[in-house]
Amino acid sequence: MTELDGTPAGADQLRPLALTNYGHFTSLRVEEDGRVRGLALHLERLARDCRAVFGTDLDTERVRGLVRRAVPAPPDGPVVVRVTVYDPALDLGRPAAPAAPRVLVTTRPAGPLSPPPLRLRTLPYVRDQAAVKHVGLFGALHARRAAQLRGADDALFTDRDGRVTEGPTWNVGFVDAADRVVWPEGDVLPGVTMALLRRLHPHTTGRVTPADVAGMRAAFATNTAVGVREIAAVDGTALTTGHPVVAALRAAYRDLPGDPL
Repeated sequence: MTELDGTPAGADQLRPLALTNYGHFTSLRVEEDGRVRGLALHLERLARDCRAVFGTDLDTERVRGLVRRAVPAPPDGPVVVRVTVYDPALDLGRPAAPAAPRVLVTTRPAGPLSPPPLRLRTLPYVRDQAAVKHVGLFGALHARRAAQLRGADDALFTDRDGRVTEGPTWNVGFVDAADRVVWPEGDVLPGVTMALLRRLHPHTTGRVTPADVAGMRAAFATNTAVGVREIAAVDGTALTTGHPVVAALRAAYRDLPGDPL
């Protein structure tokens, strides 16, 4: 399903995303009961980022209606919905022109929550405008490719100060020697799943470097599509899988009732 403002989108309308690639998005998981974990946070993100990217407000209730239109009720199975906000008329040479952002909704089948653990390779990378979930994914995907070419499943970013920050499309958390959840400090995309878990489980925020990872009991990645995913190794250093704190986080996230579209 690919709809722009509620009607099927053609090549001419999608071409600006490939050629200009200026916009922002959020991805949300709709379960079989039609409910979405953190729906209000996804809508808040879209409104916040629309002001940052286009300098204009976004009607989030209209967005909600467009998502509802694109998802069967009830869906045949879990669905990942991506809501992309962009202006097909935006000119590459004049991005400061008044914008009229439009809403593109695409859907795809969702995989299982908590897929197999990840093996990661640390790589230096800082996303442009880290607090905005924008469509400029080249740098992040290039890092993911580089990590995979070196035998890992994905990349784990470090910033200019040598701190571990996040992954290409997910946030990262750790369980320290005292069984505390530690979210690394630094400029990261404020993920919806991470925000929900912070509400559900005690945590702290602190500096984490690649050298610190060896002293951690466990680590996990979070995003909307997969929930809480274990991390099995970082730069060849093995981490515990099946840790009870990570299991508790996964269960708490899975059991969230969510909100109806």
